[in-house]
Amino acid sequence: MPAMIETSGLRRTFRTRGGEVEAVRGVDMQVAAGEIVGFLGPNGAGKTTTLRMLTTLLRPTAGTATVAGSDVAADPAGVRRKVGYVAQGGVTYPEARAGEELVDHARLYGISRSEARRRARTLFEQLDLPGLFDRPCKSLSGGQRRRLDIAMGLVHGPGLIFLDEPTSGLDPQSRANLWQHIRGLRDDLGTTVFLTTHYLEEADALCDRIMIIDHGEIVARGTPDELKRGVSGDVITLALADASDSGAAAATAARVAGTEPTVDGVTVHLQVADGAATLPSLLRHLGVEGIRATSVEVRRPSLDDVFLDLTGRSLRDEPAAQTGAEYAHSA
Repeated sequence: MPAMIETSGLRRTFRTRGGEVEAVRGVDMQVAAGEIVGFLGPNGAGKTTTLRMLTTLLRPTAGTATVAGSDVAADPAGVRRKVGYVAQGGVTYPEARAGEELVDHARLYGISRSEARRRARTLFEQLDLPGLFDRPCKSLSGGQRRRLDIAMGLVHGPGLIFLDEPTSGLDPQSRANLWQHIRGLRDDLGTTVFLTTHYLEEADALCDRIMIIDHGEIVARGTPDELKRGVSGDVITLALADASDSGAAAATAARVAGTEPTVDGVTVHLQVADGAATLPSLLRHLGVEGIRATSVEVRRPSLDDVFLDLTGRSLRDEPAAQTGAEYAHSA
């Protein structure tokens, strides 16, 4: 299949008062037509900076990127004509009527008013927005507004759409509903989807492939199952009664299991070959030292364990940091 996104050595450096900061350090990627690809990383990892370069909102410092067949540096207008972009914060005007927002957006792409209205009506049906065409945007629910945002990204018929944290702030029911529509973009419309998310279950459920970025570099890529298989053994998770015990608990766990744990607040995560065999000895040693665990879990690796293994951090369900935005004096 042809590549909808292809980058080589993509870099972005920002100048700050303290010197140069290399936010993205040579990213190579390929996204084929018809894929749903998740682009994940902890806050400050370079995810948002990469996304801004791919959508022509930020010029690369070095390297190349071709998106939907156009070079992001040499032909940014060509990229914008052929892709859709749904920002995390949304783009609709609260007082405007939902349908007219969509029509006006289509008109910006040179689409005739009659064709724009036809496309808008079709997208309202496809994205489960019946009877809302003449409603003010401010009267829509959170899930409805996110679907309207996606419709605005699709109204000009792009083959590729970028979704930046598409379900952030939605309740679980609205999030699950939107997942169905995101799958439909690929399955029903043939659209390639490139999404960022901080919800690991979302990436697991939706994505054909996942790329993980940390410290400006791609540190892993593959299907969700491939990434989870890369974390060997079982995962023991201890929730401690007292956060001040986390250091001592981690040291004890390392001594008992012979592997280095990770600590996240009052929680200690430990990868072991056989969780059932390791756990009794671990709890016995913690008890001797007076360290109390309020809960214990042994399970097979998840995507969160992949993050802990690769980055030493957990990907939290919180809005993504606007990587690069803090560099006020950018190059």
